[in-house]
Amino acid sequence: MSRRRGLRSIFAVPLLLALVSIAGLVVALTGDGWRDAVAWAALAIPVFAVGWAMRVRRT
Repeated sequence: MSRRRGLRSIFAVPLLLALVSIAGLVVALTGDGWRDAVAWAALAIPVFAVGWAMRVRRT
């Protein structure tokens, strides 16, 4: 049987991905130049996380 996990451990990664996405969107809307690069990096993290999860799930 699997062990019980608390809400904190279940929602930690999705909450982190949501916060990074929101921060990326805010940075993208508030400036140009280096902020664009930060926004691209922040918005790429959830995409890479989904790709990683799909790859791990497949094996």
